[in-house]
Amino acid sequence: MAQPDDMFGDDDFPAYTMGRAAEITGASQDFLRRLDEAKLITPTRSAGGHRRYSRYQLRLAARAREMVEQGTALEAACRIIILEDQLEEALQHNQDLQRRRPADSA
Repeated sequence: MAQPDDMFGDDDFPAYTMGRAAEITGASQDFLRRLDEAKLITPTRSAGGHRRYSRYQLRLAARAREMVEQGTALEAACRIIILEDQLEEALQHNQDLQRRRPADSA
């Protein structure tokens, strides 16, 4: 089992309640619920059924809030963020493959 310090250092550890997540992101709790409905973020549920958010999810929520405040529709903002995230993951995967490729096959 991970030590508490290790868990809170993990970007994917669901450490934040909805109220705290709203404070950190500057968004309303309703906005966070709408992000869940739009499938941008799916918070973990506590044993009591309460939403718990990770730092990674809070970064996505803050980005969505910024985009919506700039006039982007919520659904469009969520789609853009998902695509940006997928692109970043694909680029990282490509870099990993390039590092593993033998020098003589270049």
